[in-house]
Amino acid sequence: MKAPDPREEKPSARDKASYTGPSNVHNLLARLDKVKRTGPCTWQGCCPAHNDRGPSLSIAEKDDGRILVHCFAGCGVHSVLAAVGMDISDLFPERAIPHRVGPERRPFPAADVLRAVGFEAMVVAAASVAMLAGQPFTEVDRERLILAVSRIQAAMTAAGVTHHG
Repeated sequence: MKAPDPREEKPSARDKASYTGPSNVHNLLARLDKVKRTGPCTWQGCCPAHNDRGPSLSIAEKDDGRILVHCFAGCGVHSVLAAVGMDISDLFPERAIPHRVGPERRPFPAADVLRAVGFEAMVVAAASVAMLAGQPFTEVDRERLILAVSRIQAAMTAAGVTHHG
């Protein structure tokens, strides 16, 4: 695991104006495995709340200092934070932010969502091939297929994509 080093990043104007030391996002990233920067102020890493073989956790730092965390495998934010010894207050800056902050329209980059969905699509494809070959589904196979579909739908919701047209 190599978390980003805050000293290697160029600070934004917001960062320069309010810098008091390592940010909460770097504190979180340092506690995760397989962290990879996926864009400006966005990262993916392994979710510490479940046995994650590939990065399914997406992290985004917003301009106002809020940190968004989403596990595409379905773990709740409280579970993710508890697994690394943090709590929900660690996702918010100490300075005041407007009370009327609206929900993010698309809080995570599409590439992050596609990476998270890729494995689940392979599960669905494998199930389809087995079904077409006439192989019977076990109860475990059926449950895994349902989980894959559920995770794909959750990723679409997280990406702000509607399920119809």
